[in-house]
Amino acid sequence: MKPIKHAEKALSKIAGGLFEAIQSVNKYRPAPSFTPKWSDKPMLKSWQKTKPTLGWPRTTDSLCPKCVKEAREKILSGEVDYTILINERVGEIKAQIVKRHNPETGRDEVWMEKECPIHGKFEDLMAMDADFLSHIEAQFPGRDIDAHNDAKLHNHGTSSIKHGRGSVLTIDLTNRCNMMCDPCFMDANQVGFVHELSLEEVKEILDNAISIKPRRQMSVQFSGGEPTLSPHFFEAIRYARELGYNSVQCATNGIEFAKSKEFCRRAAEAGLRYVYLQFDGIGNDANSHRQVGNLFDVKLRAIENLHEAGVEIVLVVTLVNGITNDQVAPVIRFALDNPKKIAFISFQPVSFTGRDEDITDERRLRQRYTLSHLAHDVKDQVGITEPTRDWFPISVMSTIADFADLAHGPEAQFGHLSCGCHPNCGVGTAVMIDKETKEMVPVPEFINVPQLLKDMQTITDAGRGRAFSSFMMALSLLRNYDAYKSPTHFTLKSLIEKFDKSLGISGRDYGSVKGNRTREDIEKRRRDRWNFLFIAGMWFQDLFNYDFRRTEMCIIPYGTQEGEISFCAYNTGVGWRNIIEDMHKNATVAKWYKEHGKHEIYAKGRNVALSEAPYTLNINAEDAARVRPRDEDVPMTAAEEKRLMEKLFKEKVLGIKNGETKLVQLGRAKKATANSNGVAVQAAQAGAAAAASANGVSVVK
Repeated sequence: MKPIKHAEKALSKIAGGLFEAIQSVNKYRPAPSFTPKWSDKPMLKSWQKTKPTLGWPRTTDSLCPKCVKEAREKILSGEVDYTILINERVGEIKAQIVKRHNPETGRDEVWMEKECPIHGKFEDLMAMDADFLSHIEAQFPGRDIDAHNDAKLHNHGTSSIKHGRGSVLTIDLTNRCNMMCDPCFMDANQVGFVHELSLEEVKEILDNAISIKPRRQMSVQFSGGEPTLSPHFFEAIRYARELGYNSVQCATNGIEFAKSKEFCRRAAEAGLRYVYLQFDGIGNDANSHRQVGNLFDVKLRAIENLHEAGVEIVLVVTLVNGITNDQVAPVIRFALDNPKKIAFISFQPVSFTGRDEDITDERRLRQRYTLSHLAHDVKDQVGITEPTRDWFPISVMSTIADFADLAHGPEAQFGHLSCGCHPNCGVGTAVMIDKETKEMVPVPEFINVPQLLKDMQTITDAGRGRAFSSFMMALSLLRNYDAYKSPTHFTLKSLIEKFDKSLGISGRDYGSVKGNRTREDIEKRRRDRWNFLFIAGMWFQDLFNYDFRRTEMCIIPYGTQEGEISFCAYNTGVGWRNIIEDMHKNATVAKWYKEHGKHEIYAKGRNVALSEAPYTLNINAEDAARVRPRDEDVPMTAAEEKRLMEKLFKEKVLGIKNGETKLVQLGRAKKATANSNGVAVQAAQAGAAAAASANGVSVVK
């Protein structure tokens, strides 16, 4: 391969000179932006894009964690109407995002500080490495086109989405689940009622999603609860495909897919393209906090069954400091060892909401994990990428989308998928893997990504025709490619084909992704020798680090019976999920079970019955066998924290510790004696209460 590499290196230098020569002229008198059919506003030039205030110190709008919960309870009780969330700034306070130096680590950190006049001060960590976050924010390309003609769907007061159209429309088919996890966004199975969409409601939400502008080719992700429990699961997938969405996904724990190959086949035939599989780590110990006896086997069997059916797998890993953060390397190694079956990892730093919203300050700060933690863990645990060089905000994908929109022209019915979220929301890096040899090289090592993005921006800003713009893009790919550092068998042809396959510029058939795709299409796309493994970090907010500048740019709206709502505003924030599900609940859990029967719930160590067919996945034996040390006195989950609080409460209130029992018994004895002798009872009670109080005990009357 060396002669080819030498030739490619020479060609890269020629392409660089040619690009600069053409661009010296091309940059003048750019063509005006056209208005595509999917928008009522023209495409934006790079200099027309706005940005929120970035850097620090800066001031933003946030929420008081306690005011919000108090207001939510009043709405749910009927004391206050929910429209207060539309018409007033419920629970809103100002927050400062500042830099602090940590003498223990020697690093500058980024913190959010805020103070409520009623409930006092709150603070939380935003980044354990300020330099990393500064690097990420510096690469933010700007906001997407403003949402317009959208009053029907985006009418949620200060929680409304204002920019762009999103990239993943999430629809919760049901709040029922067959697991009982900590943490859980929605507190599944615990709210006392069932909220489950009818097929007509699902169709209406999907219809509404493409009725407003800008109309982008969003992915549709069916979620829950556990979406596979919905009786409309397959039909919902089929209808989304019929509407033209070419990426239909579901977020799942994988149990139903692991139990049945037939279930996987039906989902694939309906049009399911991706599964976002909850995946906490390698081995049973890494998954033990989910309280399913054989959960790791469930994940492996689900991957096997789904891949066989033609569905692609995205591993979704919730990262909690001290619980799952040590799994960054094992999960990446698992993906690298199985490049034909795993193409995407989505690491998600924990959001303390839902079942975990009432977390103690001590546990929250101990378990807080940020995007900067992730970048450093990938370097420290795996030994690849530099945090302040090889990581980018996922919003740089909007630069690629802008070029694709230019290339596809004004007649396109959908805009290209665009991830134009706030730079604090998500980051990513990528690794190119040879599926045959498993050789891997981080993409930023052989492609000058920052320069490529700048080139792409200048090409799009010039606004020339499709053919000329595509030619300039090819030159840019060539000049930013280092053949000497790329994988052994990777070529310029591989690079250009990879780019074209993603954006569909040339019209070449790489295997259809449309609703009518066939098994041949699936296999054709899989024949690509190269796996572009994207390693992403997506950090959802909670009440302690909430920032409205992020909410208004959300790219993952929830489709609901009350319109489309930012992911974070729905799951946390002022509590739109709690309110909407309560407004549209189907029945109490008891009534639902009586009418429909009780679905299976796997918890308390229960196993899922699985096929005993052998696995073809490659699993690192050391990772799978590892058992982490655990301090039983330190609560790791909301359930453990609750049990500890109950224990301490009993010890204090009932007096079962340090001689307190005798004090309580003494008080009861005095009360009994006073009653039997007709003496004033109050004096005995007061005496017992005073004695107990001196020892830290509250007497319950």
